[in-house]
Amino acid sequence: MRTEGGRDEEAVRRFVEHFAMTFADLGFPRMPARVLGTLMAADEPGLTAGEIGDRLGVSAAAISGAVRYLAQIGLIVREPVPGSRRDIYRMPDDTWYVASMVKSGAYQKIADVVSEGVKVVGDETSVPGRRVGEMRDFFHFMQDEMAQLLERWEEQRQRGVRA
Repeated sequence: MRTEGGRDEEAVRRFVEHFAMTFADLGFPRMPARVLGTLMAADEPGLTAGEIGDRLGVSAAAISGAVRYLAQIGLIVREPVPGSRRDIYRMPDDTWYVASMVKSGAYQKIADVVSEGVKVVGDETSVPGRRVGEMRDFFHFMQDEMAQLLERWEEQRQRGVRA
């Protein structure tokens, strides 16, 4: 079914499901991935839980946990609908950058926890100490590299360069 603008809504639904399946295969929860795909593909700036549910063919209640999850990790924003008790969910303007910034803090947290592990499994001269130490070093590396990568991404985004 094509909309007035010529958009094939069945193709959009297939994209959303393929998007969700791909993300789920990578370990992302399936329903949040479906909601994320729906919001990314929406012509509107934001959708209510009921609208998301209608597009996915599930109840608004089924959407509740998904939008909570997505909001917690910074991939969507919840805003009240003026004059209503409902909320809309939308993508922030800099979604991937913001989400990556949130995640980059996770690398440091993991490195900090793993540093404690090096001490408790023996020092780095032991086999488990070397393994855990390598993990710590990897996450320190990721933290440093992610910060530089995000700076480069922001510069490219500001210039309007597209892949």
